[in-house]
Amino acid sequence: MGLTDTAIKQAKPSDKVRRLYDEKGLYLEISPKGGKWFRFKYRFEGKEKRLSLGTYPEVSLKEARSRRDDMRQQVANGIDPAIQRKTLKASKIERDQNTFEAITREWFAKNELNWKPSHSSKIIRRFERDIFPYLGNRPVKDIEPPELLRVIQKIEKRGAIETAHRAMQNCGQVFRYAVATGRAGRDPTNDLRGALAPTKGNHFAAVTEPDEVAILLRVIDGYDGTPIVCAALKLAPLVFVRPGELRNAKWVDIDFENAEWRFQASKTDSKHIVPLANQAVAILEGIRPLTQHSEYVFPSARSPRRPMSENAILAAFRRMEIPKEKMSGHGFRAMARTILDEVLEFPIHIIEQQLAHAVKDMHGRAYNRTKHLEQRREMMQKWANYLEALEKPFINL
Repeated sequence: MGLTDTAIKQAKPSDKVRRLYDEKGLYLEISPKGGKWFRFKYRFEGKEKRLSLGTYPEVSLKEARSRRDDMRQQVANGIDPAIQRKTLKASKIERDQNTFEAITREWFAKNELNWKPSHSSKIIRRFERDIFPYLGNRPVKDIEPPELLRVIQKIEKRGAIETAHRAMQNCGQVFRYAVATGRAGRDPTNDLRGALAPTKGNHFAAVTEPDEVAILLRVIDGYDGTPIVCAALKLAPLVFVRPGELRNAKWVDIDFENAEWRFQASKTDSKHIVPLANQAVAILEGIRPLTQHSEYVFPSARSPRRPMSENAILAAFRRMEIPKEKMSGHGFRAMARTILDEVLEFPIHIIEQQLAHAVKDMHGRAYNRTKHLEQRREMMQKWANYLEALEKPFINL
């Protein structure tokens, strides 16, 4: 007579291992401590063998019988269930070791020591945020170009075109490592050339690595030029407006009470609002006694009726021995856009709007200049805090 659920539930342990038999090689083994295991006894090539089918009640009697029947079929087909189980287990281990995430982390560990900490942290964060959630558990050899493209396009669709291209490049490096170590047959990124929107042409040099930004900020802080140029240099990274907008800043547009700078953006038809972080306000307060007699926050050294020369910032860079290939006046904008996206992880449309780029909503309408103002205000303060922490790492913000 076979086992029943009632009999299994009521079965008590004894001082020795007990066995309650079902049918066709299935039985329940009860340990002295009360544990209950389903086991399957069978003969293969003249030898008696036993396999565990799981513990009760995690595995029901019905499920145990189903597993027994599967193994009996394997025996009938000349397959040893014990060998089959070991093969499947080994295959799973190999599959787990050869997932895209496992190979990426292996590749990353081999290269991390050769990279700057800021660079390596951006790379692994990019994978963890944008790639692993979709491809991390996939066997690397099974990932085809269309599947990879769909994942990269998720980055592209949020407006982070440059980040999408960097992610594609990093994925290509991982796939080529997998090919070199014999765990993939090809690099699917080769088939995706031209599949992403091209990056916007940007011929302005910029520092975008946090370690290098820290050095740049310290160099600027130590610059011994005129107070007006020094103030402009310190304010530039905090507001990341276009160079012409910075040098043409007017006192009438600065609202100290609300910590805002409102002016006509040079590339749009509407007023642009720059929320001023505490650090930016402090810089403006410091320069105000020197230039408040002028219309301009940063007047020309030759005449208070004219704004600072467009070459003043560039000349300061050259005096600080910062080469033109390394940094430009526009470079503060690229610096902010890159780090706000990849390090501080602010939404792209918030960053783009603060850059005074043409940003449209889901209906194709241009955002109102006051749209997301509070989010932008929070972003600008966190950005200023981040820059201050980079420049002066021992400050507890």
